[in-house]
Amino acid sequence: MVKRREVLGFLGGTAAVSLMGCFREQPASSASTKSSMQVGVTPSCVIRPEQTEGPYFVDERLNRSDIRSDPSDGSVKTGVPLQLVFQVSQVSTGTCTPLSNAIVDIWHCDAEGVYSDVSEGRFNTTGKKFLRGYQVTDASGMARFMTIYPGWYSGRAVHIHFKIRTNSASQQGYEFTSQLYFDDTLTNRIYEQPPYRNDSQRTLNSQDGIFRNGGDQLTLQLAQAAEGYIGHFTIGLG
Repeated sequence: MVKRREVLGFLGGTAAVSLMGCFREQPASSASTKSSMQVGVTPSCVIRPEQTEGPYFVDERLNRSDIRSDPSDGSVKTGVPLQLVFQVSQVSTGTCTPLSNAIVDIWHCDAEGVYSDVSEGRFNTTGKKFLRGYQVTDASGMARFMTIYPGWYSGRAVHIHFKIRTNSASQQGYEFTSQLYFDDTLTNRIYEQPPYRNDSQRTLNSQDGIFRNGGDQLTLQLAQAAEGYIGHFTIGLG
C-alpha cells in the first residue's frame, strides 16, 4: 500500500462549499468564511496536507457510524453531538468523481481529553473502544459518523484524526492520514458546557505546531443541527 503525502480537496457538489472543502449551511461561528462556489459551478481541485497519525491510532476494525458508545461495556460518551459527513472523490485527468468502497477511519479523545484503548501516564483505557470506528464510502463517496465534539489535552489543539484507505489488499491501494480542526471561538463557547473543561491553558490552533503545518486547510466550518453541529468535509484522492 502506497502512502500519499498529499491529496486533492474537491470543491463543488450540490451546495455551496468553502475554500477548505467544508459544506456550510448556517454559520456556527462569526469567524466562519463565506462559501466560495455555488450550485452548478464546475468543480476544481486544490492540494491538502497530510498530517501525523499520532500515537493513539488502534486498528480496531469497528464498522459503525455512531462511535459514541463503548462496545466493551455499553457505556456512551457524553458531549455536544457532532455529525461528520465525508465526501471522498477520486481525482483523475482534472476531474473529481465519487470514490466508493474507501474505508474512512476516525478516532479522537473524549470531553476530558482521554483516548480509548491506550495506556499511558495520564490514563489506562486498554480494552475500551469509545470514539473509534470506520465507515465504507457509498456510491456517492459518502461516509457518515455520529460522535461528540472532542475535548482537549495539553500541547494539542482540538482535533479529530482520520485515515482513508483504498484497495488495502492491492499494490494499487494507498492510504492518507490527517486531522480535522475546529474554530477556537466556537470551541470556547462549547467548552462552557459540561462535561468539557474550559481552561485558559488550553492549546489554541495558533499554538499547535501540527496545526501550523496546513491546519487552516483542514479546519471544519460547522453548521448548527437539530442537536449539536454538523460538518461536511470533501476530499479527493489523486
